Order: sequence, then C-alpha cells, then structure tokens
Amino acid sequence: MKYELLLPAGDLNRLKFAFLYGADAVYIGGEYYSLRANANNFTLDEIKEGVAFAHERNKKVYVTVNMIMHNDDLNGLDEYLKSLDEIGIDSYIVSDFAVIESIHRQKLKTPFFISTQKSITNLEAVKFYKSLGAYRVVLARECSSLDMKNIKDNVDTEVEVFIHGAMCTSYSGRCVMSNYVTLRDSNRGGCSQVCRFIFDNGSVHDYCISSKDLNMIDNISDMMDMGIESYKVEGRMKSMYYIATVANSYRTIMDKKLNNTLTDNDIKYYKKVLERVSNRENAAQFYDKVPGVEGQYFTGRQELSNQDFLGLVKSYDKSTSTAVVEQRNKFSVGDEIEVFGPSISLNTFTVTSIINSDNESVNSASHPQEIIKIKIPFEVHENDILRVKILTN
Repeated sequence: MKYELLLPAGDLNRLKFAFLYGADAVYIGGEYYSLRANANNFTLDEIKEGVAFAHERNKKVYVTVNMIMHNDDLNGLDEYLKSLDEIGIDSYIVSDFAVIESIHRQKLKTPFFISTQKSITNLEAVKFYKSLGAYRVVLARECSSLDMKNIKDNVDTEVEVFIHGAMCTSYSGRCVMSNYVTLRDSNRGGCSQVCRFIFDNGSVHDYCISSKDLNMIDNISDMMDMGIESYKVEGRMKSMYYIATVANSYRTIMDKKLNNTLTDNDIKYYKKVLERVSNRENAAQFYDKVPGVEGQYFTGRQELSNQDFLGLVKSYDKSTSTAVVEQRNKFSVGDEIEVFGPSISLNTFTVTSIINSDNESVNSASHPQEIIKIKIPFEVHENDILRVKILTN
C-alpha cells in the first residue's frame, strides 16, 4: 500500500523544497477560489511549472478550489477549472457543490476530492461524497481515532487526515468570528485569526480562545495500520525551513515504520524537532479524546521566533571538505551543528573555521544570508540544511 505524505506549498520555491525533502504530493492555491488569500498564491503559469517539476519526479500537485462560493464568485469558475484541467494537475480539492457541478458538466478529466471545509466526521457523509464522484475525502481535524477507523473499515474511498499544523477554534474552518470582528470572510480566504487575538476581560488576566497546534507523530504508526492513505501537513504560509523540516521528519518516521526499523528513540527525537520548528505549542488534539485545557490557550501564550535554521548549503568541494553556505542565523566556531538533506542521513559536525564573504577568517557568522565558507568533514550537497543540534534530554 502507498502512504502519501502531503505538504503545503505557498510558492514555487517551497513546492520544490517540499518535494526534495520527502513529500509525495503538495497542495497549492491558485489566484482564485483558494482559502489562503494572503499567501503568495500561484499564477496559472506557476502552476504549470510546479506540475512539470512534480511529474518529472513522479510526484503530484493538488489545487485548492475550496472557498464557499457566492454568486459573483461563479463568474469565471468554468474557465478556471478548465485551465487547471488542461495544465494537468492531479486533483482539485473542493467544498462547494457548484464546483462539483462545473467539473461534471464540463466533463473535465481531472478528478476531485472533498476539502476539510465540509467538516466530514462520519461514514454516511463519506458515502454521499463518493456517490458524487469524489475519490477521496479529507476528514475534519475533529475526528477521533475511532471515527477514522470506522470510516476506513466501511468504505473504499481514500481518506486524508491532517497530522501537523494549525487547528481551528471552529469546526475545521467553519468560522464567522473573522467576519464579525474584521469583516474578513474566513470561508472565502480572508481569515484574520481572531481566535488568536488577546482579549481584555477587565480582570487580572487577558485571554484568548485559540487552540494549540496539531502534532500527530505519536500516532502515525497507528493510522498507517488503519490503512489511511494520505497524511496532510497544514501551512501554506510557512517558511521553506519549516516545510523542509516537517517533511523530513514525517518522511523519516513513515519510512522507518514501513521498513520495520522505527524505534521509540526515533519518535522522541523527531517529536523534539517538530516541537522546536513551530513557535506554538502542540498536541494530538481530538485523536484520543476531546481536548481539554491541555489543548487550548486561555491566558496568553509565548510564540518565540525559531532560530534553529543556521544555513543552506550552496555547494561542496570534496577535495578541501569546504562547503559554501548561505547563512541564516548566527553560529560560531566551536558550535556543534546538525546537517540534514534530501540525499544524506542526519549527521553532526563541529565548526572549526568560518570564512566570510570578504575572504576573512571570523569567529562567528552573524550576517543573515551572507555567503560564507566552512569545513564539513563529510560530503554535503546543494540545498542541504544546517541547524542547531537537537537535544532530546
């Protein structure tokens, strides 16, 4: 059985890094009908380039057409869907029946599956959408493990579940708070994340109503045993480093599960990696039980900027063991650094020297995106990533 790791991509660069670091598929938004109006959404030409890049590597690209449609939104819908069909995307992700009707009426060859916006939590809903022609459904983040198993055991439709990223205070995106407070429609791509606002209640403690993020690394093995086909990460507005790190972490865990080499230490290590890469706390949320206090923020939160991303390898000279690196966060001679990448195993080295862009020997790399040279005692490759060594104790 093929298990799909599905990553978000906010632009072509992040699409390419998602694939390089282990994604089997990505989901992207076009300039219209997507639920991430503030993301750097793809033009049709960029979608075409992304699809070509993916198909050359036997990967897939899904395009979100999942906003809730108003009458004016239907102008141009047929033409847009047809353009995506001609480009050769691998699937539409839809929620509104008007989109399904257009796909059928135009007899488009591209298949579709049902977005999390439909808040699917039960078997009968899955059967209904299958009857409309959907080959896959994305389950609501509010599904429990029992919900997932009951659905997988009783229908042959493909199932996709969220495994990592932001949660929604409302049922899988069905929110009107953004509309009410800021006049931005979260169901049409304009969510202003009102749930993360800090509210003054007139007492000692301010409060918010935000959920902690989702992290399912402890449960991946169980879900694979259920036969769930696709494992989805949230975050089309996240950074390249975030995309690469999350993809690499879940790809490693899923591959080790398939190879029967997965250990508790593997889970412990990559859980720490995933906790560090996000600036928000996370939990398994609804998987085992309805979350209580441990799954929510109530009296504020800390969201510290992540400084683990130290550099991106641009090239490597094997004859001198010297890497050319684009620096991202400060590091110094004597620091122990991890390297991970698409074609190397996780490895560690100690920085012995740094040559800056003026060809001077310096004690630290402290200028963001400066091109520097450092010695690395093992071969690295273009687009490998340097980060702070992750300690699990």
